[in-house]
Amino acid sequence: MKYEIIHRPSYSMANIQLESGEAIKAEAGAMVSMSSNIEIQTETGGLLGAVKRSMLGGESVFLNTFRSQGRGEIQLAPSYPGDVEVIETHETVYAQSGSFMAASEDVEIDTKFGGFKTFFGSEGLFLLKLRASGPIFLSSFGAIYHRELVNERFVVDTGHIVAFTEGLDFHVRKIGGLKSTFLSGEGLVAEFEGTGTVYMQTRSVDSFVGWLIPMLPSRE
Repeated sequence: MKYEIIHRPSYSMANIQLESGEAIKAEAGAMVSMSSNIEIQTETGGLLGAVKRSMLGGESVFLNTFRSQGRGEIQLAPSYPGDVEVIETHETVYAQSGSFMAASEDVEIDTKFGGFKTFFGSEGLFLLKLRASGPIFLSSFGAIYHRELVNERFVVDTGHIVAFTEGLDFHVRKIGGLKSTFLSGEGLVAEFEGTGTVYMQTRSVDSFVGWLIPMLPSRE
């Protein structure tokens, strides 16, 4: 499988080249265009796993598998403006709700209970657990950047986390006291510790919604 991420970083799209018999699975609605010799199969990946992904991980119940009959290509994109990052690793990757876009068919997708720390971090009670054995395509709101941690601590606003690799633990806490939390515009942060990689997005959906709501017309 060969791929290229084009139109970065605001309106990124993955252009993926598939050899005969190769397949990629993607979230429903991610396909933009494709060769006519690619076949689509819609599946749940197991009913229990699908329900867990949808209700607990914030993802669609259904996954589409695109299999090429002969050489073909497919273009995938997220549903909102932002970047696409490809992670190729043999480590397990934990992704926040809504950041998973696609992966090779060999990648296992599950959910992992993150404890109440993720619930109070307003980022969902469960994380997607991606057991990597091929490329993983993650999307973001805004551009994606990453930070390599080597036995150290690093603090990230919860609204800017896209994913992180195994080897990192984290806990959620407030910035400063209650007064500074409200007056500074900052809220909860995740403090990571250990060795691994944290992937972050340059924009926050929550912050964008908070900026947009006052501008919407009110109902009389």
